[in-house]
Amino acid sequence: MNITMEKSAIITGASRGIGRAAALELAKHGYRVLVCYRRSSDDAADVCRRISSEGGTALPFQMDVGDLADCRRTVSKAMLEFGRVDVLVNNAGISLPRLFTQTEEAEYDRLFDVNLKGLFFLSQAAAREMIAQGGGSIVNVSSMWGVSGAAGEAAYSASKAAVIGLTKALAKELAPSHIRVNAVAPGVIDTDMNACYSEDALRALADKTPLERLGTPQEIARCIRFLAEDATFVTGQVLIADGGFLT
Repeated sequence: MNITMEKSAIITGASRGIGRAAALELAKHGYRVLVCYRRSSDDAADVCRRISSEGGTALPFQMDVGDLADCRRTVSKAMLEFGRVDVLVNNAGISLPRLFTQTEEAEYDRLFDVNLKGLFFLSQAAAREMIAQGGGSIVNVSSMWGVSGAAGEAAYSASKAAVIGLTKALAKELAPSHIRVNAVAPGVIDTDMNACYSEDALRALADKTPLERLGTPQEIARCIRFLAEDATFVTGQVLIADGGFLT
């Protein structure tokens, strides 16, 4: 692993799934990583150990993205440990497979607190530091259902569509400060979030995907790194990584 100790990244929901893969991918490319998690302390520690074993630097950090004080505390921790925030990956999110007519207010509020409100204010705290240092990159993880909508997941689809709207607005507002803001909209990915689906349902989703399989967290992580680092003239865009599902 070729490590330079100049760049740093905050990744939420980094203990498992797409977040874990993103932490490993960015660390491989020289980023010091704040591995944020809510409950999975053992998994977060494992991510950090793996990064350390390959010559990188990573620190686990417990936080709840739905708690605004935690969002501010997260950025403060990154600044204390790394001195700068080059990349923020807003990956943490929750799903709500529930019929529209059966969705409760408390479920709706928690979903939007995590998927949108926390993302908004964590981005705000990080952007303030990025402005002061002269630039940075924010990558938001949306969903293909935020693009097309999904029956039986109205609230989730709405929250992820709002992430796309926020991404485009922030891209315009923060561009003069040399901060790029983009989003990835994954299709059906083989992660714990999809454990709510039966094997038959997952097989049906794979069959509907032109590439005839589910995506992997590593594939989405590479999209995240592309937007975070390589896509230097790209902002306000949504990279749909869905195996052709919405084509």
